[in-house]
Amino acid sequence: MTGSAILENVRRYRAIASLCRQAAAFRPVQRISLLTQADEWEQRAVGEIEGYFEAQDPPIPDQLSGSVN
Repeated sequence: MTGSAILENVRRYRAIASLCRQAAAFRPVQRISLLTQADEWEQRAVGEIEGYFEAQDPPIPDQLSGSVN
């Protein structure tokens, strides 16, 4: 997946999370459920970003990571 597709997914996930939080402000009975959903959408966004950067960054060899033998 390209970087722009990842960013589009992140934008969509965060927009949905924002809508959940807005709805929670006006629906006190469903507040907990909506805030839980907002958190889940935020975690999806973070997962997309982390996955993208993990795929971009090569692993660091032991001698460069600062470990002492």
